[in-house]
Amino acid sequence: MSTDQRRTVIIGPPPTPNGDLHVGHIAGPYMAADVHARYLRTTGQPVLYTTGTDDSQTYVVSSAAKLGTGPRALAEKSWHDIRETLGLMGISVDGFAPFDDGYRAMVLDFLTRLHEAGRFTLRTVRLPYVEATGEFLMEGLVGGGCPVCLAVSRGGLCESCGHPNNFTELTDPRSTIDPDAEVTYREAEILVLPLEEYRERLTAFHEAKQATWRPHIVQLMREVLARPLPDFPITYPTGWGIPAPFPETPGQVLNAWAEGMPASMYCTAVAQRAHGEQPSSDDELWLAGNDIRLVYFLGFDNAYFWGLTHLALLLAHEGRYVVPDAIVCNEFYELENEKFSTSKGHVVWTRDLVREVPRDLVRFHLALTAPEHARTNFSRAALAKITGERLVEPWNRLAGLLGKAVAELGLTGRDLPVSEAANARRAAMAERFAAGYRLTGCSLSRTADLIPLHTERLLGRAEALPAGPGPATREASAAELGDLFAEVRTLLAAASPILVDLAERARPDGGFDGTFAVAPTERTTRPFTVPTLG
Repeated sequence: MSTDQRRTVIIGPPPTPNGDLHVGHIAGPYMAADVHARYLRTTGQPVLYTTGTDDSQTYVVSSAAKLGTGPRALAEKSWHDIRETLGLMGISVDGFAPFDDGYRAMVLDFLTRLHEAGRFTLRTVRLPYVEATGEFLMEGLVGGGCPVCLAVSRGGLCESCGHPNNFTELTDPRSTIDPDAEVTYREAEILVLPLEEYRERLTAFHEAKQATWRPHIVQLMREVLARPLPDFPITYPTGWGIPAPFPETPGQVLNAWAEGMPASMYCTAVAQRAHGEQPSSDDELWLAGNDIRLVYFLGFDNAYFWGLTHLALLLAHEGRYVVPDAIVCNEFYELENEKFSTSKGHVVWTRDLVREVPRDLVRFHLALTAPEHARTNFSRAALAKITGERLVEPWNRLAGLLGKAVAELGLTGRDLPVSEAANARRAAMAERFAAGYRLTGCSLSRTADLIPLHTERLLGRAEALPAGPGPATREASAAELGDLFAEVRTLLAAASPILVDLAERARPDGGFDGTFAVAPTERTTRPFTVPTLG
């Protein structure tokens, strides 16, 4: 267990409520954050894992237009769908925040403080503009070519290379709602946060993190910081979003990306209240004096905003708030070696999958194939083959052999000895799992791979149990079964952040007590009914 007992606040990036969550969404930040949060809970460390939805994103507007509905109706329906899907997958968020008056108040308070402190600058910028409708285009409303990697991109950020693009930087801009519309440029005055003013502190922060964070986000931050930092838009001249209260920009709304930090603070307060706490303010837990451990789990496509602009907004409050301890960043998860695409129907909806396949098997497969350092792939055939051959069949055989041995030897309810050698093996096993769950070496893939490894190891010993008549054989079997049940109990606890239902089914008969001990030292144990998978 870690000696650092600070409370951990885990933030999953608020999903855009322009539809439900597909398997690609879950396989990245939400699954990884859930496993880490569950690990912390089993080791007795205080944690809050929270998220909400990002209703102000212009992607809601463009998606609603394609679906023939209104953006507010789409956002409300998607909020309920997303919350339900997270529950169906066993994603154990402590609070799923609504987009309500409390949310808006926290956002306005956070940004108004900065405005009053003079942190924002009024800039005249040129934005893509649709002549026929008189609308400015930004973020999810505009597409074009990325000026850095040349890939097809949306406004504000390129999903492929992670670099920002603002205002006139996209090549061949077009409207995502009406690709045939004539797009020109028109000037507008907006408020921005000048990121160059924070260069020294941003650089120092990322230099301190580069030894412990995943290499892709480290590379991105190094590339972005090697160039002049762009201004970060705080307001935009468009109609979707929270109205900006600043006198310099009448009729404008807040940039959805400027909501990220206050929205996360509000999500944290919602989680606190769900646990019976009564924070004095929605940002209370984030105040620097509370010294929480702040962790983001997110996809690479969000890395620039969360790693740079959101950090700059926290720094602009001049010591009021904590800054993140860690950002755990994943790559894209593909479907049959192609990018998930809702518009093309190339998608597997999470809720559909977990209704067809036990969610422990889905969770195991997503963990095993997690896109931690490179794009990885999902296929239904691989899910069935890998979970069946590597997990279900050996685990169920192990459970069957243990149950049969206990029944034949009449050992039900009897205390069985646990050897020092077994406790040493249990400690070694637990430490390897813990190493994969901790932030310093966080890897769902390596950790999930330990489950079939130890299942096969224990199965081999169960198959070699002493057989034959006589008291000596019976005692030898009892001694070996004591070690086996102790190690299976440790394996269930160690695997519980991934195989959530298996662990819960083991609770009633004493196979899992909700804790994960890295150094177990039991002298005796009792047989229990090992639940099966499938």
